[in-house]
Amino acid sequence: MSDAPHTPPPPAPQPPTAPPPHAARRRKRGWIIALIVVIVLIAVVVWHVRSNRKPQRGAAPQVVTVAPATLGSMPETLNALGTITPVATVTVLPQLSGYLTEVGYREGQDVVKGQFLAQIDPRQYEISKEQAQAQLAKDQASLAQARADLARYTQLNERKSIAEQTYSDQKFLVAQDEAAVKSDIANIKQYELDLIYCRITAPVSGRVGLRLVDPGNYVTASSSTGIAVITTIKPTTVQFAVPQNALGNVFQRFNNGAKLPVTVYSSDNTRQLGTGTLYAISNQMATATGTVTLRASLPNDDGALFPNEFVNVKLLVDTLQNAVLVPTPAVQTGAPGNYVYLVNANNTVSVHKVTLGPGDGQHTVIASGLQAGQRVVTDGLDRLNDGAKIQPSAAKPAAASGAASASAASVPGAGSAASAADAPAASDAAASEANAASAASE
Repeated sequence: MSDAPHTPPPPAPQPPTAPPPHAARRRKRGWIIALIVVIVLIAVVVWHVRSNRKPQRGAAPQVVTVAPATLGSMPETLNALGTITPVATVTVLPQLSGYLTEVGYREGQDVVKGQFLAQIDPRQYEISKEQAQAQLAKDQASLAQARADLARYTQLNERKSIAEQTYSDQKFLVAQDEAAVKSDIANIKQYELDLIYCRITAPVSGRVGLRLVDPGNYVTASSSTGIAVITTIKPTTVQFAVPQNALGNVFQRFNNGAKLPVTVYSSDNTRQLGTGTLYAISNQMATATGTVTLRASLPNDDGALFPNEFVNVKLLVDTLQNAVLVPTPAVQTGAPGNYVYLVNANNTVSVHKVTLGPGDGQHTVIASGLQAGQRVVTDGLDRLNDGAKIQPSAAKPAAASGAASASAASVPGAGSAASAADAPAASDAAASEANAASAASE
């Protein structure tokens, strides 16, 4: 027998023990609770998403300003750039040569026709006149002697006491002396005219420019600078060009004898300078620009219009009566062309195409597509679309939108219609704002 220690055999592996029943139930209950929490969270999220989308689908009507289309008169005008053109611009030139001894005008002075301007030394022409008068006296004496001889020769010729040749020569001598006397008289008239030319006067009424020649200078008839330049100020004219497409109405009215009024404004279009009437249409068209030049007469009694001044011209061609008018801000331009947002009976808007006529900045004529009494949107158009719901409102205060309020107030009858809808519009707008605020707080 061995004395080695006895080693007990290892214990046999035992099968795993099953968890107790109450632990399994707790684990299953935890999964169910977690699943319920996830479902509740998903439901809350879906509810919030759906609640946030509901105000977008049922958005409150947009508050806009509306105005009715009205009947009224509209002036049909043409605007153009013009130039003040004087009726006459005269450069006073000397008619003969001589020293300038006197200048009788001030620079920039208004002169009348026949007023003294300058004096050329007349002494040379006075001497020439006296010489011509002396020659006339001499030739008149010769003519008297020749006529006396002719009278005697006539008596002798009747008696056949002299040759026929002598009688004929005497008649020719009398004719020569008569021609010499006429020449002397013409020379005297020429020197008298020269003396008149020595005293230079204004050929037209107008305003004298800056002095061109000082006294003491020798002037000649070939001088190109002249003694002075006179420009007619009162009356004056304005020249301006209109497009060829607009010439038809102007030409028709002008040929029918209508006096088409013309109003002239300053170059910055801030001041009215004068009024007049159209009196001439050019006979040719400028091929480079496709325009025709027109000319109007202006009294210019106050001298406000200066020659060669650039001005703005407004020509009144005609006045449309009983035209359909809408405020200009109501007219929009886009893919459909020219259109307005027409207010329907159920407070929705629809895109309505229109044909435009003339306008004056505040109102525009609707040639076709709209009738008087129909309402159009004049303010708040930027977020509108076809079929959108609106809430008509009165015109905004002056501090808000000046252009829209001015357009709405300028339409006859718009004030009463807007004031009638003011109270319900304000209450509905307040209600919509309250709903929006409550939705945002949730």
